[in-house]
Amino acid sequence: MSAPPISAQRFIGQRVPRKEDGRLLTGRGSFVDDIILPGMLHAAFVRSPIARGTIRSIDTDVARAQPGVHAVLTQADLAPFGVTMLSFFLGPVEVAMTPLADGRVAYVGHPVALVIADDRYLAEDAASLVVVDYAEEAAVVTLDDARLGPRVHPDTDDNVAALMGEEEADAALEALLAGAPHLVSQSIRHQRIAQSPMETRGVVASLQGESELLVHITCAGPQLVARWLTLALDRPGLSVRVVAKDVGGSFGLKNHPWMEEVSAILAAMLLRRPVKWIEDRIENLTAANQAREQEMTLRAAFDTNGRLIASHADYALNNGAYPMGADANIAVHMFLWAAYNIPAYSFVSRGWYSNTPGLAAYRGPWAIETLARETLLDRAARQIGIDPVEIRRRNLCTAADQPSVTPLGIPREDITPAQCLEKLLEVVDVPAFRAEQAAARAQGRYLGLGLAAYIEPTGAAGSIAVMTGELAQLRIEPTGRVVAVMSVHSQGHGTQTTMAQCIADQLGVPIEDVTIFDGDSSRGGFGPGAGGSRQGVIGGGAAIRAGRLLADKVKAVAAHLLNASPEAISLSDGMVHVAGAPEMRRTLREIAEIAYGEPGRLPPGMETGLEAQYRYDPPPMTFTSAAHACIVEVDADTGFVGIRRWVSSEDCGVMINPAVVEGQIAGGLAQAIGSVLLEDAARDAQGNPTAATFKDYALPTIFDVPDFEYVHADTPSQAEGGFRGVGEGGCIIGPPTLVNAIADALAPFGEVPVDLPLTPAKLMTVIEGQPWPERPVSRFHPDHRAPEVDAPAPVAPAVAAVAPAIAVGIDGAWKLVLATPMGPQPMVAHFQVAGDRVTGRLEADQGSQEFTGTLSGDQVRWEMKVTKPMAITLKYELTFAGSSVSGKCKMGLFGTAKVRGERA
Repeated sequence: MSAPPISAQRFIGQRVPRKEDGRLLTGRGSFVDDIILPGMLHAAFVRSPIARGTIRSIDTDVARAQPGVHAVLTQADLAPFGVTMLSFFLGPVEVAMTPLADGRVAYVGHPVALVIADDRYLAEDAASLVVVDYAEEAAVVTLDDARLGPRVHPDTDDNVAALMGEEEADAALEALLAGAPHLVSQSIRHQRIAQSPMETRGVVASLQGESELLVHITCAGPQLVARWLTLALDRPGLSVRVVAKDVGGSFGLKNHPWMEEVSAILAAMLLRRPVKWIEDRIENLTAANQAREQEMTLRAAFDTNGRLIASHADYALNNGAYPMGADANIAVHMFLWAAYNIPAYSFVSRGWYSNTPGLAAYRGPWAIETLARETLLDRAARQIGIDPVEIRRRNLCTAADQPSVTPLGIPREDITPAQCLEKLLEVVDVPAFRAEQAAARAQGRYLGLGLAAYIEPTGAAGSIAVMTGELAQLRIEPTGRVVAVMSVHSQGHGTQTTMAQCIADQLGVPIEDVTIFDGDSSRGGFGPGAGGSRQGVIGGGAAIRAGRLLADKVKAVAAHLLNASPEAISLSDGMVHVAGAPEMRRTLREIAEIAYGEPGRLPPGMETGLEAQYRYDPPPMTFTSAAHACIVEVDADTGFVGIRRWVSSEDCGVMINPAVVEGQIAGGLAQAIGSVLLEDAARDAQGNPTAATFKDYALPTIFDVPDFEYVHADTPSQAEGGFRGVGEGGCIIGPPTLVNAIADALAPFGEVPVDLPLTPAKLMTVIEGQPWPERPVSRFHPDHRAPEVDAPAPVAPAVAAVAPAIAVGIDGAWKLVLATPMGPQPMVAHFQVAGDRVTGRLEADQGSQEFTGTLSGDQVRWEMKVTKPMAITLKYELTFAGSSVSGKCKMGLFGTAKVRGERA
């Protein structure tokens, strides 16, 4: 559906000052640590000092005896609650997991015990007196460790947390790569990142009588947290209310509760007293879930004109010990070449368990796709001998290429990366820069220009069950004021302002007369919160639709009262106007007072009051496009990078508030600069964090971040209002833009490996012609293993040969688990074999479907078409061995996933 003409809008598109800023900037916000409840106790955790091992014993006697200590809890105390830890997709996590460590620890910082005391000081003092006896084991820390080392979780087959794509090379694609005029390959490494929100994690939990659990928590969405806790606790008769008034940033870390929050909540339920836990900064940097530790080898083939032929990616992601959802990051591959025209692409993608904090989302979780692609394109331009601008012009998807579908099945009909690039080049004079660059090099100064283009899916809905639509509930009070309850939630996005702009336009009222509430799960309907840049696209769409419904009701009431037709009624400036009769105008308050208080004066059959609600489901994907340029100077004596200019050309459709849009871009770019130059949540070979404070974990400061320049394309999307999301773009496109600028500056010295962060020490190795710093070899590498003691040759047992076991038949019911990108999907398959023909039925939560396949030896193959979450053909290939079964399922654009099971 097209957006209404911009000329008809009064607030949308305006740089309206943020409504929430007066409260927040004067220190009058309400964050979790501001919550004080009568009788409240405080929590502190005893955390593991080792990354891997078993717990021999926990001695809590001395700690319990301390004055002011109310309890010292271990998993044995919390086990009776029977909590089921859930992933973001609201399914059980893939490995056994408990709120506190249960017999084993899996990373440094793993919570082992919880001390509850009168205040935090007493709780921390008592926590230091808890004595835990560990049997330490060699830790699996890096991706290389995960490939070579022992299993992080003893009950798993290996350390592969998730697998997508084709493990075996596609012969046809390999032939395209091998036979191309130009084959460009590069391996990139992204370091581990800590989300570092200004407000760390925190929770205050309290039982309200017997039937309500009140939880104040810093989170991405109170509705999702309430749903998560209700399912995880599974206590009939207990309602869960979640409140999050103000949130000081999330960036993916606070999508839902995790070990610490759940432990504190259970403590409050156990002690029947309010319990508060506020994460300190050391805990946040060392024990909270982290992100981004990943590697990729990307190969791309080009023809003689520099046009793409084919590509392949081999990708690995460190999931840590307990990820918020085991992840091979299928989104990386869905969008890696989505902005470009490429005939063929394939991949293999693995997530690996390790003895480190578990994986959480981080702003633009699939961002490595843009980093890998855009840095490879610059490398390809140098290798082929064409300009970086030209290689993009020859390959970007333009308006003439649409509608079309990517090799992985992503429909493209509403993207504008090529247009964004051209707008960028209108304000960045590349020839002039090249002349300046040449003159600077003659003086021994090294300037560089970096370019990048991308598309981002925003406001997704329908393809993932938990990422549903958003609800807006509106009412005009008898006072004439407008109140809206939204299911979207702000962590600093300016939602109270942008949603008010959308509603004020529809109702014709001053924006000051609109109040937005969005921080209480007891108000409004379900919404997942802020994930996926959904505020403007889905929240804004819901606000407009609900506002339109309410405006129609106001017009119907006013027309009845004023003896006019609804078509003659208009709303503006808080007044109801009748066309051609200015003397008949009324205030909105007058109409509202009648609607609430004088039902006899309303149109026949109309309910009293002025209220409306709408749940908006947008198109499956609304794409934002962008192109950025960055100019840097690299000091050849020190390796320090100075950013001289940064220009963003972004198309986020109709802008609700340009100031908010630019603030979102700038915030993401600041994080991008930190990722490329500074931040590194590193760990040593034993899994100990080496960045425990902001002295060690270097965040960008005002001196590192330039004043950004903005160019806006403003192409209306197909979503209501014409909006596109903008929350994650800067964090995605920023890293390759900066890396390409650095590589361009140092081109006279050779290629700069994409091994983040690009510290001055690393860049100096390029400038001085020294070898790039080698990464430590895994302690489980054969060269690092202790020499094996020669064992005596085995003696053959003097027993008769045992006949091979007789295979169990395939007929009957089998319990299967499909490892989908949205988490494990349990199913039951029924098979009936007749010769080499197999018929059957597959049952899952989504429904039941029959299939027909073939049997060859112990292997069954079949195909089936599904429509949810989208229309794809599933190709199963299962191998049966006794009472177990394993294999894979090709899932179209989602790649290939493991299947495991056993006889029912």
